[in-house]
Amino acid sequence: MESGLRIEAVLDRAVAHAEAPGAPPGLAEAIRYAVFPGGHRIRPRLCLSVARACGDDDPAGSDAAAAAIELLHCASLVHDDLPCFDDSPMRRGKPAVHAAFGEPIAVLTGDALIVLAFETLARGARRRPSRLARLVALVGRAAGSPAGITAGQAWESEPYVDLAAYQQAKTGALFAAATVAGAASAGAEPEPWRQLGACLGEAYQVADDLRDVACRQEEIGKPAGRDATLGRPNAAALLGTGGALDRLHRLTREAVAAIPPCPGAAALRAEIEAQARLFLPASLRAVSA
Repeated sequence: MESGLRIEAVLDRAVAHAEAPGAPPGLAEAIRYAVFPGGHRIRPRLCLSVARACGDDDPAGSDAAAAAIELLHCASLVHDDLPCFDDSPMRRGKPAVHAAFGEPIAVLTGDALIVLAFETLARGARRRPSRLARLVALVGRAAGSPAGITAGQAWESEPYVDLAAYQQAKTGALFAAATVAGAASAGAEPEPWRQLGACLGEAYQVADDLRDVACRQEEIGKPAGRDATLGRPNAAALLGTGGALDRLHRLTREAVAAIPPCPGAAALRAEIEAQARLFLPASLRAVSA
């Protein structure tokens, strides 16, 4: 099955568990609303691409790892949009969860998605207990503190922001999780794959900074110019559009060079180069061509 179909199918099954009889209707609706429709699903696609490059001998396990990472990403978006953080009214071209369902349900939706990520991982990878233990540790590292997405969100509340730590945690953690979890789900040693994820995470952050500075809300599906409004550092503002695009391309090359030896290395290189082009919306792709 093509990666996109695999991802949507496993996410649908995961969300169905959260919608089971007895669930509060508003929470169940908000969970599905937060997950579907998705964006490019870049992180779970990356996870499955690495698993495939390493042999993908347990598709149920790699599907579960990919879904867990995407569910954590969706949780981070719900929390990021809250009034106490970005106070963003839009996400993926529709009202943010807190705008559609209210702030209390939005907080609980993000919490429920974090728990659902680990439930999904446990169900899908249970046939390989030794791999499951490693996957839980790898994904948990990406979710919490000191260097996961929770820590990345917390840096925004500090009087002094360590930019490298902030970006590595807020954006890089789930990209690194995607590569190491993809390898671990296929029985490969995960740590050699971390640098690939780190490079792609930094590249995505640069692309996100470019979108924030150079694109309209209609094109990116969320308010633009938020970094300037909230006083946050932005690579495009610091380096200019041309400089940021050059950095993005350099990081993509570094990512490709960081692929460890594996049976599917050539196919993975081509896929990463294709996926990296999706980091940018059409208007910026034309500028960078």
